[in-house]
Amino acid sequence: MADPLYLISGATGTTGRAAVTALRHAGKRVRAVVHKEDARAEALREQGAETIVGELLDLDQMRAAMEGVRGAYFVYPFKPGLIGAAAFFAQAAIEAGVESIVNMSQKPARRETKSEASRDHWITEQVFDWSDVPTTHIRPTFFAEWLLYPMDGWNVKAGVIEFPFADGRHAPIAGEDQGRVIAAVLQDPKSHAGKVYPLYGPVELNHYEIAEKLTKTLGRPFVYRPLTIPAFRARMENSGQLPRFVQHIVSVAQDYQEGIFAGTNNVVEDLTGRRPLTVEQFADTNRARFAK
Repeated sequence: MADPLYLISGATGTTGRAAVTALRHAGKRVRAVVHKEDARAEALREQGAETIVGELLDLDQMRAAMEGVRGAYFVYPFKPGLIGAAAFFAQAAIEAGVESIVNMSQKPARRETKSEASRDHWITEQVFDWSDVPTTHIRPTFFAEWLLYPMDGWNVKAGVIEFPFADGRHAPIAGEDQGRVIAAVLQDPKSHAGKVYPLYGPVELNHYEIAEKLTKTLGRPFVYRPLTIPAFRARMENSGQLPRFVQHIVSVAQDYQEGIFAGTNNVVEDLTGRRPLTVEQFADTNRARFAK
């Protein structure tokens, strides 16, 4: 019998790329879904992954991608189409006899929420559960990579953190650690089928403490200047962000202040045998990306 083949969507993104790396380090066969042929796709092939150009909102392309696949990872970018993409992904998985799916959800995913995106992630969980393909949902808190997010009005690496999060807390989790969790679950699907895993970094912090840790690690000053939610909304609107994103991030800010993103657990270490990166380790590893 051939070694199992794992399908990774979003393979050039933060968590998909990390999942490919983790699976290849384990000697597993990987098919990586990419949007186009570019240097990032070539880098995946250099790791030994097969690449296939595909669009998650194209059922025929997903059918082709799923051929011969044992387990698959679903992630969708922050744009309209999430529920439809999940439905096509699930249908293609059913037809191909895929044995397990790992679904990237988010910490605030729930039925009752002011955020359309959070509600859509909750609906997407239901789509996969209704498919009867054994599915594991991961719900990460804020990614550590949000500290590097390149966007007008949101430039942490310049030294000033301006978010409307008051003194709320979370334990930032790196994409690298999420990728290791995804790979671990795909390789042992029966142990994790039907489970929902909140994912956290190792230490819960507020943004004043995050700024202090960035300052100490990177050797230059970082400060946190909390904004009000209306001021942040205005900033995002003035920077030309899409209304859906603005609505979502404003709802996220309210959730954050109310503690929805708070918490810690041992899931990453329990599933992968290694503790997740601290903020200091993440900053040190990504020192070049934090350069102004």
